[in-house]
Amino acid sequence: MSLTNATPLEVAQAARLGSRELAVLSTEERNAALTAIHRALADGKDEVLAANAKDLEAANQAAEGGTLSQSLVKRLDLGKKGKYEDMLQGILDVRDLEDPINKTTARTLLDDNLTLSRITCPIGVLLIIFEARPEVIANISALALKSGNAAILKGGKESSYSFAAIASIISTALSSTAVPSDCLQLVQTHDVIKDLLSLDTYIDLCIPRGGNKLVRFVKSSTSIPVLGHADGICTTYLCSDYPAQSATKIILDAKTSYPAGCNALEQLIVHESALTTSLPSIASALLQSGVSLRCDATSLSALQNSLDAHSATLLQPASDTDFDTEFLDLTLAIKTVPDLASAITHINTHSSHHTDAILTTSSSTAHAFLAAIDSASVYWNTSTRMADGQRYGFGTEVGISTNKIHSRGPVGLEGLTIYKWVLVGDGQVSAEYGAGGRKWKHEKVAVGEGEWVCADEEEREVLRRFREGRGKGANGV
Repeated sequence: MSLTNATPLEVAQAARLGSRELAVLSTEERNAALTAIHRALADGKDEVLAANAKDLEAANQAAEGGTLSQSLVKRLDLGKKGKYEDMLQGILDVRDLEDPINKTTARTLLDDNLTLSRITCPIGVLLIIFEARPEVIANISALALKSGNAAILKGGKESSYSFAAIASIISTALSSTAVPSDCLQLVQTHDVIKDLLSLDTYIDLCIPRGGNKLVRFVKSSTSIPVLGHADGICTTYLCSDYPAQSATKIILDAKTSYPAGCNALEQLIVHESALTTSLPSIASALLQSGVSLRCDATSLSALQNSLDAHSATLLQPASDTDFDTEFLDLTLAIKTVPDLASAITHINTHSSHHTDAILTTSSSTAHAFLAAIDSASVYWNTSTRMADGQRYGFGTEVGISTNKIHSRGPVGLEGLTIYKWVLVGDGQVSAEYGAGGRKWKHEKVAVGEGEWVCADEEEREVLRRFREGRGKGANGV
């Protein structure tokens, strides 16, 4: 990784060249780079946390002055609840995953000695623009290197000290590996985001990591494909048949374990028959945990009649905007519905299509919900906080996507790959086929797990020579 003050065009061109070199490194070479990064960041923990403390001090002052949200301050803290250790473990988890590129995923025999294969490959150059979250550098670096992608990273000023410390450590670690330094670049120059977003000739995918304002700005300012989500308005539908004790455990986790997370619960949809059974105990537990409950008229009346006088005074009436709000805090909106269809309609209308859940013992109800909810992740009897790349077994993630193309939900290695079609023939040409000519066979061929395009030593030697020449031919860019 290099910390650079180069122009956006120079950065993008260098990343493009680096991506071509990285794409042909062996699995062992890319894994060795991840091992080196992990070791260096483990040894440099004190240095990184000292830099992070400087960022936190400035961020807390900004939050007190009203220029920075508390949710961003919480996301900035690397020393909280084992976050640094999780960051380190994520690097190893990614390293130990199966190599996602150069795998044959489909094969068709078009004719004798004419075989078409679909082969996984890197996307190319990623542009990651992020706020707070200094661990993103390590996450992105691990995923990018493992998937053979170059990455350009542009962080916010609120975590500049942390970014610089992590980037410097990673840069030093990579200097002894086969990975070209230009594959990972942390851009330090100010006010370059608009220029970077214009470089669709060199940058293949943009991933914004931040709040609604950042994501919407990125989406409206570039022709580069954008992967991400603007809001995390996550919802849980509570059915009356689900045990109150289990529901309380799940809902408390979803709302209170990390309220600033994009997978935190923001709306609780309640079937009307649960208003006097399970909801009162759930509401009481939420209030005791410091959660502010904003209730629609029906749930407000029911809870005022069932809770003790003190708890009842803590309830607040919900406004219409509460059901379109990502609170990122200890605030929860509650909505009453008469049936499953109404719950589905409300969620599909008001959620951000990130993660939504149902709590029920009825498999038929659950399956109808899972099929009908139009979200990246849909859950049955579990917490929305489960929406996370590490928990999905991806090692870590570059973010969570609510897109409906390419990749959806937590995006790990697979979401950073695409594919190419490889056709191997023996002198055939298109004019030989058609009316009165040769017939297509179009026979599906079984694919061996993890097949490689390049298998023999001669082909590997060609790739080695390509890397030694830095891949810069006449059309190197």
